[in-house]
Amino acid sequence: MFSKACEYGIKATIHISRQSQEGERVSLKAVAKAIDSPVAFTAKILQSLASRSIITSSKGPTGGYEILKNEQSQITLDRIVEAIDGDNIYIGCGLGLEQCNEHKPCPIHFKFVAIRNDLESMLKSTTVHELANGLHEGLAFLK
Repeated sequence: MFSKACEYGIKATIHISRQSQEGERVSLKAVAKAIDSPVAFTAKILQSLASRSIITSSKGPTGGYEILKNEQSQITLDRIVEAIDGDNIYIGCGLGLEQCNEHKPCPIHFKFVAIRNDLESMLKSTTVHELANGLHEGLAFLK
């Protein structure tokens, strides 16, 4: 459903959020290791997230990536998905057809629309803070 880059982006943001809750900035290599992603690929993903102000980047010996505590509850998963994959997940055909719509539906169009709407609702209502807390409490895992 999500691209590999988007999956890594979500995992990276959650990891950075969790570390930020502890008052720590995270290096590129530490993020890549935590989410099992190649460093160069992770760098491009983090650059996209930083350009959309989802995460912040600081250079220097004490630099790294972070999300300010007061912003974590404002960042929803839909912002991450849109930063990396765009909004195609909300409008694309479940079978990948270019001409699928209400007037010319694919065989799964109407069932897929309901699933897509539920997904959009979940992404817009789920915050990074909530997911990072799940990591902290041991209720969720990134790998």
